[in-house]
Amino acid sequence: MEPAQNAPRTGWNGIIDVASLRGALGAPNVRILDCRHDLAQPDLGQKQYRQGHIPGAVFAHLDRDLAGARTASSGRHPLPDAAAMAARLRSWGIRNASRVIAYDASEGSYAARAWWLLRWLGHSDVAVLDGGWPAWVAAGYPTSDQEPALEPGDFSVRPSLQAVIGVDAVAARCAAAAPGSPALLLDARAPDRYEGRNETVDPVAGHIPGAVNRFWKRNLTEGGRFKQPAQLRAEYQAILGGRTPDAVSVQCGSGVTACHDLLALHLAGLEGAALFSGSWSQWIADPTRPIRTGPAP
Repeated sequence: MEPAQNAPRTGWNGIIDVASLRGALGAPNVRILDCRHDLAQPDLGQKQYRQGHIPGAVFAHLDRDLAGARTASSGRHPLPDAAAMAARLRSWGIRNASRVIAYDASEGSYAARAWWLLRWLGHSDVAVLDGGWPAWVAAGYPTSDQEPALEPGDFSVRPSLQAVIGVDAVAARCAAAAPGSPALLLDARAPDRYEGRNETVDPVAGHIPGAVNRFWKRNLTEGGRFKQPAQLRAEYQAILGGRTPDAVSVQCGSGVTACHDLLALHLAGLEGAALFSGSWSQWIADPTRPIRTGPAP
């Protein structure tokens, strides 16, 4: 029988519930990343962290820590340099043997980026806190306004556990796309942005021709927790239409919430999909690239 939607998530490989993290708080091999962020107010997350956070957590800023330098041809949140990212993780006390938990206050939409980056660098023991900061506070668990003093870790880059696809490869797939194509591009943005009805972030509205919309919030229950793996698997298999996961690429506006879909695919046991890291914001950096508006045909 499939577990109830509110069943505890005790594993470390993907998501973890607040009670399990509370039980592990203070363990020497546990490291916690506070990934709270607001695209409209980029400094809000760090302000909130200073006001209170899960004890032992360090703050990871989306723009400064979880992304590289932006260029005219990149997306809004390009991937960081791998060596620089590894150095940052070491500075946060993360070791090769660390268990890492990332959380935010936005239903995992930013924490999933940290989860993906650590796996991209070869670290498998990483999870997103299901329900995030709101669930932690609602449970009445302790908070702190003190930054932890941590010894530098020994984190090193190992063989990647996550695939990446570049804009040129996406463009080639787009040019060759036809009904029944073996390749599939998922767009994790909200339907109104995908359809070009309400672009709130980027200067051009619409979507990449052939992309199929899978809004990242559809991975969640009404309570803001991840759906159970069996349900996620059924929903994604319906979208894949018999394709294997390694034929799938996922994008969003800048390669952040796409990681939420990739986490959901991971929870569903559908491994191998690639992140189009530049996503829509890189696609539209070249005005010659085609766009579509309206719902998918």
